[in-house]
Amino acid sequence: MSTYKNLKSLVGRLRDDLTNPTKPLSLVLIYAYNRTGKTRLSMEFKDAGKRKNRKNPTGTPDTLYFNAFTEDLFIWENDLEGDSVRRLQLNEKSSFFNAMTELALDETIARYLSRYADFEFDFTYKEVQQGKDTISKPDYVSFRKGGEANIKVSRGEQNIFIWCIFMAICERMLDGHESYQGKKYLYIDDPISSLDDNNAISVACDLAKLLRRAATRKDAEGKPAPIKVIFSSHHALFFNVMCNEVGRKIDDAPSVDHRRYFMHRPGGDGTYTLQATEDTPFFHHVATLAELQRAADPRKGKLYTFHFNALRSVMEKTASFFGHPNITFCLKALDTDADRALFNRALNLLSHGAYAIHEPTEMGEDNKELFRRILHEFITRFEFHLPGVAPAQNPVPAPAPAPQEAPAQ
Repeated sequence: MSTYKNLKSLVGRLRDDLTNPTKPLSLVLIYAYNRTGKTRLSMEFKDAGKRKNRKNPTGTPDTLYFNAFTEDLFIWENDLEGDSVRRLQLNEKSSFFNAMTELALDETIARYLSRYADFEFDFTYKEVQQGKDTISKPDYVSFRKGGEANIKVSRGEQNIFIWCIFMAICERMLDGHESYQGKKYLYIDDPISSLDDNNAISVACDLAKLLRRAATRKDAEGKPAPIKVIFSSHHALFFNVMCNEVGRKIDDAPSVDHRRYFMHRPGGDGTYTLQATEDTPFFHHVATLAELQRAADPRKGKLYTFHFNALRSVMEKTASFFGHPNITFCLKALDTDADRALFNRALNLLSHGAYAIHEPTEMGEDNKELFRRILHEFITRFEFHLPGVAPAQNPVPAPAPAPQEAPAQ
C-alpha cells in the first residue's frame, strides 16, 4: 500500500505507471467508494496534461476524459409553458462539442444506443462564434419513440445516451481523427450512474472491447501507438466485469497489460492511499469491513449510525454469495439464540434510512459496544482476512445492551 499526500502526487504515480520505460502499462483500473475523490482525481489528471513544461511547452491538452463534468454539459429544457417540446440542451461553450459536425457521429451513437435503449434522437445544430471563426456546433438534442416526438427520457436513459456520444468520440480518437492528434490518454470515471445491472454489464463489455483496441492501437505506419487509459468506478459489478473482460485472452489476442488498485482516503483529509489488488470478486466488501474495523477501534476510530447500513450491506452480500436470500444465514453463525435475536433486531432497527451518510450522527456508547460485538463475531466466524488492518480485538465480555430507538423525526 502506498500513501500520497495530495492528488497531484497521486496523479504523478498514475502517469508514471502508464509511461514507465521498462514496463509501461496500457490500463489502470481503480476501485473507490463514492466521496473518495475520484472525480477530483480525474480533473487533476486532466489538468496535469495541459500544464506548460519541458515535455509540453505549448500546454496542449493530452487527455480526453469522461466524468460528472461531462454529464453536466447536458441540461433538460422541459418547456414549462407549452409542456410539449422537451429537449436536452448542450453547452455550446464547451470544447467537448467542437468537432461534432466533422466527426459525423450520429450513426455510431445510434449503433451503441440500440444496444441499451429503444428510443431515437435528433441533433439540431447552430452557428457559433468562437474567436474569429464561426463554427457549427450542436445546440440541442430531441428524442422520439414510436410515433411520439419530443419525449422526455429517464435519467438513466439520458446518461446512457451521453455515454454513447463519448464512446463514439473515442472511436474517432482511436481512428486518428485530426481533432484528437496529441491526445495520449483516456480518463473514464464512473460512466454508468443510474444504470441497472443488466445495462451495466453490457456497457462494461463494450467499454472493455474499446479499451483493448486502445491498448493495441497502431499508427498509419503500423507502429504501436497505444492510447493509455485510467478507469475508475465505485460500482462493484461494473468494476469486476471490466477486470474480467480486459484480463482474459480472446482467441489469439493477448490480455491487456493492466494494474488494479483500491483507492482510499483513510483520514478524510487530503491524504490518499493506493493498494494494488488482484482479488476482484467481492474484494470491495473486504475493504468495507476493514474500514468498519478502523471505525470501531475504541482508541482511534469514530462510529456513526450509518456504519450499521454498511455492515448490513456486507452481511447481505455475504449471504447472497453463499446462496442464501438474507442475513439470517450470517446470524446463524453466532453462538446463542439470544445473540442472534438481538443482533438481528439491532441491524434491522439501526440500518434504516434515517441514518444518512450526508448528515452523520455519532453512535451512543451502548450502540458502539453492540456494533463492535456484531462486527467482531461476523469477521471471526467467517474468517475474513483484512489486509492492512490489525487483527480485531476481542471485546471484553459484557451483557449486550438493547439497541436504542432512533429519535422521532
